[in-house]
Amino acid sequence: MPFLAHLDELRRRLAVIVMVIFVGSLGLYAWSDQLYNIFMSPILPIFGDIPLVTLNPFETFTLRFRVAFYATLVLGSPIIIWQILAFFLPALKPREQRWVMPTFAAMVVLFGLGVWFCHAVVLHTAFQWMADQAWESVAIMPNASTYFQGAVLLVLGFGLGFQLPVVVFYLVIFNIIPYAKLRANWRIAYIALLVVASVATPDWSPVTMGLMFVALLALYELSLGLARVLLARRIAYEKSLED
Repeated sequence: MPFLAHLDELRRRLAVIVMVIFVGSLGLYAWSDQLYNIFMSPILPIFGDIPLVTLNPFETFTLRFRVAFYATLVLGSPIIIWQILAFFLPALKPREQRWVMPTFAAMVVLFGLGVWFCHAVVLHTAFQWMADQAWESVAIMPNASTYFQGAVLLVLGFGLGFQLPVVVFYLVIFNIIPYAKLRANWRIAYIALLVVASVATPDWSPVTMGLMFVALLALYELSLGLARVLLARRIAYEKSLED
């Protein structure tokens, strides 16, 4: 495509994403309270009978809108991911385009897996640990918007962090970083994963960072294992050259 055609394609893809977010946010606004209770279900039991509070009259509206907005991002993630991939589709050669649908499926599944893992495993553990850091002279008055925002950042951080296998897989597939080099420099790779885990978790607590690091480490090794199976001949050939 010419440069202006690429800009027009970008405008069209962004317009679709914006429309999905706008329509989805308006449509889900009416169910914000149900979505909030479902999303916060791992956190609410931590405070027992203490309700989460709002501190100003405008916060109730903004909280409802935030719930609808972020719910649209999660539920509409397949459409958003596809629009991003479709933007690059015209720049790919025919033999490269066959990777688009598997990549799309992998990204959607991994994003959903990251969201599920964070909601089912991380949220309660992380927020319970943070609540336990308070002492007797400090009373916790949980703010509904603040706790929801923190939980959303964690969930989206895990959803994005779980895209790591796609990145590692294509680094090896396109020989940007050879498999042997990734395997030989595993210490550096593990440190990089630890840095990613610290950046992707907004609270920087050892609990969330540790859980993120363990999950990313498992996905990293899984992606290397998959690349080794698919590229067995190339890896064997590169190893023979080194020998």
